[in-house]
Amino acid sequence: MSKLDWLTQEIDDLKEQGLYNNIRTIGSAQGARIIVDGKDVLNFCSNNYLGLANHPKLVEAAKESTKKYGVGPAAVRSIAGTTDLHVQLEQRLAKFKGAEDVITFQSGFTANLGTISALVGKEDVIFSDRLNHASIIDGCRLSGAKIVAYEHNDPFALEDAIKEHASNFRRALIITDGVFSMDGDIAPLPALVEVAKKYDILFMVDDAHGEGVLGKGGRGIVDHFGLHGKVDIEVGTMSKAFGVVGGIVAGDKVIIEWLRQRGRPFLFSSAVTAPDAAACLAAVDLLEESTELVDKLWDNAKYFKEEMKKLGFDTGVSETPITPVMLGEAPLAQQFSRELFEEGVFAMAIGFPTVAKGKARIRVMISASHDRDDLGQGLEAFAKVGKKLGVIS
Repeated sequence: MSKLDWLTQEIDDLKEQGLYNNIRTIGSAQGARIIVDGKDVLNFCSNNYLGLANHPKLVEAAKESTKKYGVGPAAVRSIAGTTDLHVQLEQRLAKFKGAEDVITFQSGFTANLGTISALVGKEDVIFSDRLNHASIIDGCRLSGAKIVAYEHNDPFALEDAIKEHASNFRRALIITDGVFSMDGDIAPLPALVEVAKKYDILFMVDDAHGEGVLGKGGRGIVDHFGLHGKVDIEVGTMSKAFGVVGGIVAGDKVIIEWLRQRGRPFLFSSAVTAPDAAACLAAVDLLEESTELVDKLWDNAKYFKEEMKKLGFDTGVSETPITPVMLGEAPLAQQFSRELFEEGVFAMAIGFPTVAKGKARIRVMISASHDRDDLGQGLEAFAKVGKKLGVIS
């Protein structure tokens, strides 16, 4: 028996259960329409909320910075990788978000890993929403702290968990997603912040899917709820609505200063490239100039959700442009995705372990780059496939 036979068996099991992830290949810039596996299709799949991933101003900013700074950082931020573009970006983001200071990381994932592990350790406890993102879960595990999961979006369950566990540990940290990426619901941040304040516990929100979506002109969930100065740590990403790449941590100056000293991805992995930083600066410019793109995103999402519900689809509990089309079992979701692709719509199935077993879905990501014709085409495809597979009548 080969030492790798167990992997072959595991992969075969995934295929039998309809959980094997067939990764498609993109052959164009992200936009309302893209080339996938050589086919021109409507894009209902990417996190490019505002259509900025191929925006001319971002492309030009990246090109110009490449001429000046080159293509690679050649160092970590703490040695020789911090350019004036990185400094400008962090200053601009702090102003944009109304925070005391900002540090940027290579991704939202590394921002969570670096932040959590720098703030708590083996003598501490983390109170984490049961449906938090994988990057939060991995950051909690990496920290070595005791992890106590509280029931999803339930401030009373959080308080009960604190009463039961907090006194047994040196320090505590509360962490929640802002917008939950699979369901599109929003954390009850004001109530959670009140619990954190009551027990004097550090509070952290990961706003990956609220950045550029919630708040005035996309300033995020803290702005959305008017909680400036009351949330200790706000993590975000520039890989979704900003259309580029990189992680954001905004908050109290002393926290950001500590992360510059002890945030491991900041210290031990090369900096975000200068072209990426320049493109992110251009994205901030666009968001500060106008709310037009954010407004269109929400208008498109509202229309699409309403029409999907009229067709008879279950779109879950989403309060944001994320539109989960709930299908139940993974094989059905994968078949639905394949049929949509044949109809010219790219929308991938999502199943276990990304979501719980029996909660498989197609997650539709509407963007500001879609027009009503695009949405109409998508609705027609969903109606045809839904009827064919018996999901709707």
